[in-house]
Amino acid sequence: MKSVAMVAVFLGMLMTGGLACADQYDAKWIAECINDNANANVAPEVIAKYCTCMNDKMDRNETRSITQWEKTHPMERADCDRQAGWR
Repeated sequence: MKSVAMVAVFLGMLMTGGLACADQYDAKWIAECINDNANANVAPEVIAKYCTCMNDKMDRNETRSITQWEKTHPMERADCDRQAGWR
């Protein structure tokens, strides 16, 4: 149920322009990241911000998921943690 709520928050942000620069390709990766982090003990909005930030830092031609990419990019992960308010 929690992952459904997070996806709903993400879709709401996407439709209201909160993720205006995200296209369909980005939305797929961000939704997967949100689902991967569904059990995290933070607000759904924080997860959506974090996943969007990580997606924005990735190269357009990246083939790995956000969850895979973040493991090899600790500086970017720390920056997105800070920007999203992940504590």
